Amino acid sequence: MLLKSLKFGNGGGQPPANSPQSAETPVSISLEDNIAYIQNVLSTPIDLVIRKFSIGQTLHPCAAVYLDGLVDKYTINEELIKPLLHDFQDIAVSELPQGVAAHIVATFNLDDGFSLDDALYSVLSGNTAVFIDGLDTVMLIDSQGWKTRGIEEPQTESVIRGPREGFIEDIRTNTALLRRRIHDPKLRYRAFTIGRRSKRQVVLAYIEDIIHPEIVREAERRLNSIDIDDIAGSATVEQWITDSFLSPFPVIANTERPDKVSGALLQGKAAVLVDGDPFVLLLPVTFVSNIQSPEDFYQTWLIATLTRLLRTIAGLIATFLPAMYIALLEYHHGMIPSKLAFSIAGSREGVPFPAVVEAFIMETTLELLREAGVRLPKAIGQTIGIVGGLVIGEAAVSAGIVSPVMVIVVAITAIASFSYPSYSFAISLRMIRFGIMITAAFFGLYGIILAFIMISIHFVNLKSFGIPYSAPLAPLFLKDLKDMVLRAPLTFMKTRPQLDQPEDPDRLQKE
Repeated sequence: MLLKSLKFGNGGGQPPANSPQSAETPVSISLEDNIAYIQNVLSTPIDLVIRKFSIGQTLHPCAAVYLDGLVDKYTINEELIKPLLHDFQDIAVSELPQGVAAHIVATFNLDDGFSLDDALYSVLSGNTAVFIDGLDTVMLIDSQGWKTRGIEEPQTESVIRGPREGFIEDIRTNTALLRRRIHDPKLRYRAFTIGRRSKRQVVLAYIEDIIHPEIVREAERRLNSIDIDDIAGSATVEQWITDSFLSPFPVIANTERPDKVSGALLQGKAAVLVDGDPFVLLLPVTFVSNIQSPEDFYQTWLIATLTRLLRTIAGLIATFLPAMYIALLEYHHGMIPSKLAFSIAGSREGVPFPAVVEAFIMETTLELLREAGVRLPKAIGQTIGIVGGLVIGEAAVSAGIVSPVMVIVVAITAIASFSYPSYSFAISLRMIRFGIMITAAFFGLYGIILAFIMISIHFVNLKSFGIPYSAPLAPLFLKDLKDMVLRAPLTFMKTRPQLDQPEDPDRLQKE
């Protein structure tokens, strides 16, 4: 089995991030002592709210503690404090937790906490802690109500045909988006609390009777090994649990599209959702995943196949075209047709630099324009990128710094690099393009072939959670080739990809 080759690196010897770090402070029977402890630990911040009130005929002291901006104030006032003030007149203090659970459980998720650390974490997570004088327990009530961004169209993955919903920063909304698409009782959510200080919530999603259990166990082990003060988002988790941090190629995919995640889960993959981040991680993946798009399944098989073939050609152009131009121009003149050779020679008359320097000047300028376009305001970023490229290219040709043919080569390369659905994989191609250009400058076509062999060797040795990155080509899975560059009709794809080794391999019901 392929999954026997799982790599156990990346913090395997570290303790789980959600393990207790110190002894917990118990809840005191004194209300004032509990409030003083919370104020002392939090240093009495301006957003800390402590609502003191009395309940019952004896006017027993109580307090509701929460952070302003993280809770729904209307819910706390109308559905928590008012019932406590009016519905618990004749109840004993020792029976208050049971009474609250019986009367308010329809509105709130209620839990008991026996330590002030539980109360602090609950308050910092947007919940409300209710202390009652004389009781050594605290009621932790789910009252989260912070403002969130509405569900919008994904910003990094354009949609032509298909749903226009994208993940947002609220993890509960994101898990609900997956539930809406997969009404399977076997859909599982495993929660992790990661970050010593931030205590960010991370969820591992998978379908229990489809995914291979070894993938789940390895994903859980790697998530538990994360030991850091704070995770900035899904990117931090990706860098920690990846198989090879030295590889330029992404072995964990990321997406903003719920339909892409649901499709991956039904294939036998797992997803990692991080609270506060709209990007969801998918694992394991192969290099073939980078040329596939969810829109391929919203089109007919013929259109999808032609589109994937076009993306494959575009990837080869984006990676090797500048290097091919350098090699042919510097070493292999005889391979260029005579008329084209004369035309190129005429256009290069007066250019003071060799082809490799010329290519590096234009490629570096192009990367600078791309970066500037991303950092500039959205309204003018695209305009600056396009106009800047045209103006600089024309000025460079007029000044005799570069030839018109080189401008054409760089422009075609730039267009081809934008055709990949995976932004991370497209960046990887842009990175290795410069290395291939250097090998072409020293060794010509032999250098390009050598670079291609080295990339192929790296692909074969690279793994994503035990799955070879080069699958389904190496090792060869014949049945999986119908959803590689080609996309067979849906009725032909009766089984899930074999490379993921799903527990339930059948996608269509057997006749």
